[in-house]
Amino acid sequence: MAAAGCVGVAVLGLLLTVALRRDPDGGEPMAVASIEKRVAPVSSVPATADASTSRGPASAAQLENSAGVTVTRAGEDAPDAIIITIPSEARTIKLATAPDSRLVERSRYGLLPKLGPDGATPARIYARPLGLEPEPKPAGRIALLVGGLGISQSGTADAIAKLPPPVSLAFAPYGTELERTVQRARGEGHEVFLQLPMEPFDYPDNDPGPHTLLTGPKAPDNIDKLHWALGRFTGYVGIVNFLGGRFTADESALSPILRELAGRGLMVVDDGSSPRSLLAGSADRARIPALKIDRVIDGVPRADTIDKELAALESLAREQGIVVAAASALPVSIERINRWAQSLDAKKLVIVPVSAARGFRTAKPPVSPRTTGSLR
Repeated sequence: MAAAGCVGVAVLGLLLTVALRRDPDGGEPMAVASIEKRVAPVSSVPATADASTSRGPASAAQLENSAGVTVTRAGEDAPDAIIITIPSEARTIKLATAPDSRLVERSRYGLLPKLGPDGATPARIYARPLGLEPEPKPAGRIALLVGGLGISQSGTADAIAKLPPPVSLAFAPYGTELERTVQRARGEGHEVFLQLPMEPFDYPDNDPGPHTLLTGPKAPDNIDKLHWALGRFTGYVGIVNFLGGRFTADESALSPILRELAGRGLMVVDDGSSPRSLLAGSADRARIPALKIDRVIDGVPRADTIDKELAALESLAREQGIVVAAASALPVSIERINRWAQSLDAKKLVIVPVSAARGFRTAKPPVSPRTTGSLR
């Protein structure tokens, strides 16, 4: 019996050896995972022009940021691997950290934006990435800029919390705790702009504040005033005028400001409030990424009027491919935009950041900007 037991053990050992030799991973824990290869559509990241485009191709970091992709390279947090994280939803998109040390310089007014030594610009790095193109392709896109933030703490908090992350936010330079508030907005996924106070036609009866950019004899002080405004917070994509009917119609006053903005890699947005404005056209000729608002949705701040304007945006988006609109951070505006945005998926329409709107512009001319009230 003992001999038979020994033979049994020997046979069992022989069978186990053969099995392990047939499988080089024999005895090791194993798991099988399928790998799905997906290619993002070329149209997922529209080409946008800024001051960096004339300096050669974008760096890998710039392309990754614009696509909403996070890459952890070997030697960083992943010593033996490269980890590529691709956002699957708009909610996963995160903005680049601000301030980026490449893109700031110290001044008497704080940190001012500047071009990076590698050609990086605030207009590109601080913009909200688009991520992957939705499938199926949207029937139209709407870029929306909500301004007047930073003054009322409660109104600003409501806008940050209630507006969809792709809505761009514009902050006035006169608020308190702006840096902290702006970084909270960016943390929620909103790209931000700085509102520059500019001289309206009825100045000084209508006074945008002590740091207003002026025409005439006081124009030489404008660069210093501009630096003060630029130093109020960091992480903004560009500037948008606040009022400024007279200033934006004066080429001699406007040109030095545009040269300064071009040298700092910022985008310029014309709020569309004045039909005489030269802001967007002059910025474009100066090779600054520029855009003009097509429509203001809350010139009459009533819920029914705002709803009609939002419906008009839908029609224009389908017709033109992209429409760019503006609103103020009024409670009624925030409430109607929030309600309206929830209906867009079913209509196959999407909200895109203002920084991306230029890349979606078609050959069709935009609609004439709607002017509300008197010239400003």
